[in-house]
Amino acid sequence: MPPRLPLGAHRALSSSPSVVRVHLQLQRRSASTSPASPEIYDVVCVGGGPAGLSLLTGLRASAITSGLKVALIEGQDLQKNKLHKDASLESFSNRCSSLTPASVKNLQEIGAWSHVNAARVQSYQEMQVWDGVSDARISFDWDSARPLLSARKPTQPTTIAYMIENVNTTTTLLSRLSALGGVDVFSPTKVESIELGNDTEKLDLSSWPILTLSNGKKLAARLLVGADGANSPVRTFAGIPSRGFDYNRHGVVASLKLEGPGWGGPDHKIAYQRFLPSGPLAMLPMPGHMATLVWSTTPERAATLKSLSSKDFIAMVNAGFRLSATDLEYLHTMTSGQEKEVAWREKHTPVNERSIPMKVVDVQEGSVASFPLKMRHADIYTGERVALVGDAAHTIHPLAGQGLNQGQGDAAALVRTISHAVQTGQDIGSVLALESYNSERYAENNAMLGVCDKLHRLYSVESGPIVGLRSLGLRAVNAMGPLKGFFMDRAAGRA
Repeated sequence: MPPRLPLGAHRALSSSPSVVRVHLQLQRRSASTSPASPEIYDVVCVGGGPAGLSLLTGLRASAITSGLKVALIEGQDLQKNKLHKDASLESFSNRCSSLTPASVKNLQEIGAWSHVNAARVQSYQEMQVWDGVSDARISFDWDSARPLLSARKPTQPTTIAYMIENVNTTTTLLSRLSALGGVDVFSPTKVESIELGNDTEKLDLSSWPILTLSNGKKLAARLLVGADGANSPVRTFAGIPSRGFDYNRHGVVASLKLEGPGWGGPDHKIAYQRFLPSGPLAMLPMPGHMATLVWSTTPERAATLKSLSSKDFIAMVNAGFRLSATDLEYLHTMTSGQEKEVAWREKHTPVNERSIPMKVVDVQEGSVASFPLKMRHADIYTGERVALVGDAAHTIHPLAGQGLNQGQGDAAALVRTISHAVQTGQDIGSVLALESYNSERYAENNAMLGVCDKLHRLYSVESGPIVGLRSLGLRAVNAMGPLKGFFMDRAAGRA
């Protein structure tokens, strides 16, 4: 038998196409005989992000699955990464997500939403989206969609989505999980290796994943769930390919302070997104005068933005919503001095201030950061005794704000699948029992990945007939309330 390699070594091997076949063979071999027998679990989840925590919370909250023996393995210290109850409302994490009403409903159903730090959550009721080249605009708000909604729904929604820090989401789920109890948490603990088990006198573990942890413990999983991110070791162990590409774009994020609470007032918040040729620029509301920024742009421009002084960075963000794409092209060539240049150009560029976000007056120190944008999709979400959720299964462009929501949908669907298997007496780790999860989530996620990818490509075009056609499409949709209602229902997860 070849010597056991740590997971880090396996991941390094996988980057070379010539050794992929050997890599998978090493991963799927049987574990060597050891005097230390592994501890048996029904579900072992690797990854303590929102998707993994929602899955475990859902399993513990359900009377059907609460009897399962479950474990969570997370390499980071979950306690150190929790949100402090007395955190200032003048300071927010730069990693925020837009939770749809459907995701919030799921968190309510599993009893987690009551633990959220509500003062740090901001709902928004309107979204302004426009073309950075032609200025064609579409306004997403429920008032303009009333003709469709009033005809088929007794209660009319007002909230499009909820802005929340990722750390608030994970802290909320950890609090609920702690209240429920019954989860063996290994944190901070890394997975050193995953192997197949052996046939023993007491139990046939030949198809079971056996995890060896950095603390020396061994765990046997009837079902191993990979909630361990885009470079998922669990997906690698299962031999499931993940296909996709890099966008050659980076998402620049920052926590901002605006000059006021927003044009809609404290009870009607507006999110803004402008599609520029280099990528979309979005400003999303947070409580009070605060907002969070996501600017998708080229790696070179992202590096420039991060290198600017606070005053020049603020000027660039304000320019991103006010000046022409040509002006921005020039401003990105400057290494400094944007504040004065933008001030001069704004004087010669008439804009309707009420159709764009209020001006940024401050940027939170240390909050400007960036991350590469990728599209990835696993060929399948399940294997023998393995299931993938969240980024381990799919990675999406952030322009529609659906990444975290897809993971929440995965978790809820897998809980339903496991519950059905328990009720019908099936082996929860069998391929047959897991098939309904794969069939339910793969098609839906694949459709969303495709839409976001096509939108990115469509708005990357700077000139030609496509610009006119996409502008015509925006204006047409904006004029038809029922059609807008349909799109908003889909985005909110209500369809």
